[in-house]
Amino acid sequence: MADTMRAQENDEIFALDIGTRSIIGVVGRVEEGKLHVLAVDKENHGQRAMLDGQIEDIGKVAAVARRVVDRLEKRVQRRLTKVCVAAAGRALKSESASFALELSETRQLTGEDIGRLEAGAVSEAEKAVIEQSGQNEQYYMVGYTVTTYRLDGYPMSSIEDHSGKLLEADVVATFLPREVVASLYAVTAKLGLEVASLTLEPIASLNAAIPGDIRLLNLVLVDIGAGTSDIAVCRDGSVVGYTMATIAGDEVTELLMRALLVDFDTGEALKMALGSDQPAKYTDILGLEHEISPEALRDLVTPSESSLAQELAKRIMDLNGKVPSAVFLAGGGSKLSGLREKLAEELKIDPVRVTAAGNHFQRSARSEEFDLNDPEYATPLGIAISAGLGLINDSYIILLNGEPAKLFRSGDLLIRDILMMNGYNYGDLMGRTGANLTLTLNGERKFYRGGLAVPPVIVLNGELSEITAPVHAGDAIQFSPARPGADARRRVADLVGEDFYGNVTVNGAPAELSDYVHTGDDIWTDERPRPRDESPEEAAAPVTEAAPAGPSLTVTMNGSALTLPGKPNGEGYYLVDMLNYSKLDFDHLDKPVELLVNGVPGQFSQRLSEGDVVVIR
Repeated sequence: MADTMRAQENDEIFALDIGTRSIIGVVGRVEEGKLHVLAVDKENHGQRAMLDGQIEDIGKVAAVARRVVDRLEKRVQRRLTKVCVAAAGRALKSESASFALELSETRQLTGEDIGRLEAGAVSEAEKAVIEQSGQNEQYYMVGYTVTTYRLDGYPMSSIEDHSGKLLEADVVATFLPREVVASLYAVTAKLGLEVASLTLEPIASLNAAIPGDIRLLNLVLVDIGAGTSDIAVCRDGSVVGYTMATIAGDEVTELLMRALLVDFDTGEALKMALGSDQPAKYTDILGLEHEISPEALRDLVTPSESSLAQELAKRIMDLNGKVPSAVFLAGGGSKLSGLREKLAEELKIDPVRVTAAGNHFQRSARSEEFDLNDPEYATPLGIAISAGLGLINDSYIILLNGEPAKLFRSGDLLIRDILMMNGYNYGDLMGRTGANLTLTLNGERKFYRGGLAVPPVIVLNGELSEITAPVHAGDAIQFSPARPGADARRRVADLVGEDFYGNVTVNGAPAELSDYVHTGDDIWTDERPRPRDESPEEAAAPVTEAAPAGPSLTVTMNGSALTLPGKPNGEGYYLVDMLNYSKLDFDHLDKPVELLVNGVPGQFSQRLSEGDVVVIR
């Protein structure tokens, strides 16, 4: 039968919260500044296809999500095509790092200088995360904060427009393994859905639970799921940090399983019975039926709830640095009876300052049919509200090399941020000169500089741009990473001459003229007269046939005519060859390089033609 459903319209928001225990879908439309919720659907995972918020079995998760999507489509009579999702905070990794950038001379600093400095510090933090993980895993940069700048050794809160030579920055950067995001995209691809928005679960929950007009206060959102608890902190009007704890509602379920010899589903049902004044009936794994009083059930879970409260309080204090003004609890795990009081006790604050997150949902969402005050809706509502009301930058599309870029952070974004959020590092953004070569020849220190890096090409909406340029909804970025310069390499013959006759030692061992030397090598020579029958002037010079040279080329380079001789190997000339004629000092660049061929942005691999007009500046 033909599909008679209309396609999802642009103003309709579809959010999917893929949690450890269940999948919740929300469909709504933004009306008068609020999300009008049209449909909500939920289904638990039949098998444990998720572990601590991370997708383990893509096929099983997609099958459950498919049923949720089908029911939502039937309810709203729309074919859903675009989905908003959130990555779990389970695998977030934060790391501190420092980076120094020394300029060739003392001068006034620009935003581009600071961009290079911060990008270097973030890349150092990423290296530290990779080293600690012990795996060659790739990460997305979620966000970072500069904790300290130093200019010529002096700590400063801002260094732009100041003058100096040695720039240093300390940062705290947060990363998310690519696998976390890749598994989300794999599930949505199986559903035939396009990802329209990507954010982090703690940010989504906070956007739903804590309206912007009260974020001047120091508030904490704790989203307690089944496998993990996500924590976000706001103050002075913005989100200032987020973390997670690998302890959540499943801790209570698993305690009940062990204590009462029940399966997971029965343990979940007993957990949900907490707070009831009626005895709970259950059947254990041996098939025996039991009844447990509310008091006995309460006593059983008290140690697990206490552990959860202690861990959450510790994480809150570590992240916030002090006791917050108030704490909002969201997620299914927040319904645990007694948890609110225990957390308040651990934080040493009035219990009324620890409350359920649903109290503010009606400020940004409404529904005639569904009770939106359920704290379990914090994440799915938050995903939908964040995208629909434009509370985060990932609610719009920015193209990076023709594909939608993955965005996480709220606030203004620069090209530099987009690139680092999508896996590029300092070397890609700035380029690195090749390794220098330092050695000692007959007691004299010799230094050979590595090759110059080929700078990146950044094109924003068709025009050459810089890494500190701001980006907006609908922008398109084309980025060709910088290429490292060649390492300095020398043979013994390059140091002593091809006609050298005598003994050469490298680090005390005999060496041949064809041997390559390395940094730190100690080279000594003992030159001797060549025997007459071996002298070069009496030996017949070998006859070699020269390789045919390529065609010469005449171009206009930075306004002046330039004729280039044919290459011995017969090849033509490329734009990258012209860097040597640009007279730029690539070791001390303080801004990106503009490349134009006949007035159009060029690529380094672009072959040049007779009469081309080249600009490199």
